[in-house]
Amino acid sequence: MKLSELPRRTAATVERVEDQMPNDAIARRLRELGFVMGERVEVVAAGPISAEPLLVQVGFTRFALRTSEAARVRVVSASAATEKGA
Repeated sequence: MKLSELPRRTAATVERVEDQMPNDAIARRLRELGFVMGERVEVVAAGPISAEPLLVQVGFTRFALRTSEAARVRVVSASAATEKGA
């Protein structure tokens, strides 16, 4: 699932950040900001117009991301991870 598709206030874990092209600067910057495998992430809120931007919390830090940027982050929801482990 993409981070941009994650329902608000649903805990998830980052699986990976997808590069859209070689040397993708946006994907690299997302990784530098903490969007790395295993990190807890949550969509806290969305903007009033077209749900832009998304307020996303990774760890204890919050960022405003465009939907296109959040779509690069692949996550697994906490409930799906629990079901896989059962």
